[in-house]
Amino acid sequence: MNYIFRLTKGQDLKKEIVKFAKDNNISAGIIKCAVGCVYEARFRLAGAEGFYEAKEDFEIVSVTGTVSKNGCHIHISLSDKNGKTVGGHLTEGCLINTTCEVCIESFDNYSFDRVFDEKTGYKELVINNIKDIRKI
Repeated sequence: MNYIFRLTKGQDLKKEIVKFAKDNNISAGIIKCAVGCVYEARFRLAGAEGFYEAKEDFEIVSVTGTVSKNGCHIHISLSDKNGKTVGGHLTEGCLINTTCEVCIESFDNYSFDRVFDEKTGYKELVINNIKDIRKI
């Protein structure tokens, strides 16, 4: 199934994607695309050593990730007025400027869970094939 929704000024990109996945009972999905702009940016940098935070206008040039009612893992790339592009792990705090159009594809035969992995220190994706689960 495919879902398409639009966010408007002031909405938090991550909060709204998480809420949408829960509200629509999405067990396993991917963000196919998201296009729009933000006036505040916040995301975690590679290596989880810090956050990028800025209060200026950015174009959303890429959003990708896995989504489910059990958790989401999303990355974002943003471009400033000079074309400089920055990106990382989407966190709460990316606020939509005029619009953001989000397209999600869900997969009915799977469910995604997030389970703590001692090796990485994060909740990592566990993919369940629903057909296999039903056989047990």
